[in-house]
Amino acid sequence: MKVIAYSIKACEKELLIRANHKKHDITLISDRLTEETVSYSKGKEAVLIFSSDDLSEEVLTQLKKLGVNYIVTRSTGTDHINLDKAKQLEIKVANIPSYSPESIAEHAITLMLSLCRNIIPAHLQMLHYDFSLDNLVGSTLSGKTIGVVGFGQTGQALVRILNGFSCRIIVSEIEDVKQKCIQAGAEQVTYDELLKDSDIISFHVPLNTVTHHMVNARTIDKMKDGVMLINVSRGAVFNSIDVYNALQRDKISKLGMDVYEFENHIFFFDRSHDVIDDQLLKSFIQHSRVLLTPHQAFLTREALQIISERTIQHLDQWASETSAVKVDGGTQAIV
Repeated sequence: MKVIAYSIKACEKELLIRANHKKHDITLISDRLTEETVSYSKGKEAVLIFSSDDLSEEVLTQLKKLGVNYIVTRSTGTDHINLDKAKQLEIKVANIPSYSPESIAEHAITLMLSLCRNIIPAHLQMLHYDFSLDNLVGSTLSGKTIGVVGFGQTGQALVRILNGFSCRIIVSEIEDVKQKCIQAGAEQVTYDELLKDSDIISFHVPLNTVTHHMVNARTIDKMKDGVMLINVSRGAVFNSIDVYNALQRDKISKLGMDVYEFENHIFFFDRSHDVIDDQLLKSFIQHSRVLLTPHQAFLTREALQIISERTIQHLDQWASETSAVKVDGGTQAIV
């Protein structure tokens, strides 16, 4: 297949080339897919995208006009794709539903432990040869109640890790997973119960109409005073303004985020020489009780390897299907 891959990072380029084994004609570019760059897809059958790319109705329409019939997003989430429009245009869309849940779960634990033990303030002090301890008093995970919102593969991976910390683990999930939770060493509760009982809450849910702003002023008020929140899922799961306000009044004691509600056009790029006019983002970054990372929870060698391999597998399958429906020298459209 003739393919163009947008938003390619240096760390994934070689892995994707190796996984391809020269089977597909893939053009790799670092540009994001936008209305301005969609023309680069002319003559391609498929596009490979990332979560920062624009797959709005307008872009999808242009892709179809240019001959694109297949899209693979190198991510689990598909909230950046107008799936209804893609279906209407008969463009097939594939994602990577699970590549390394351990990578994301381990990042959540990293944020938790770093915040609990004041690792960032300690490091900053050390840079100035300040070896005092009074402002570095931390807390343990042992004995705490940890709430895990979402019991998909990442949530399950987090529960497995947390079992080694001698803490109570409670899970909120829309499906009945009581038996799975018991087997994993956790307990399923309602979302409201989880908010009320948890010392630390970690979010592992997709972004959709149900989860959008599921953390807001109303739900925050149901939480314990001094709760710690961790978000390694999608930024808009949090109402960022409500979360910041709760942080300012100490309702939220500490906050770990690998994602940010308004990260589009900012995350994944070097903005060190740009003027960032997002005052809320600046406030989060500069806050002493916030640890913000640039959407890197997925970013391990193991995860990148799996993403590359499964991306090529999607192309292989579509190429095989296309070959199988050739009739009398023509090609029958696949819907």
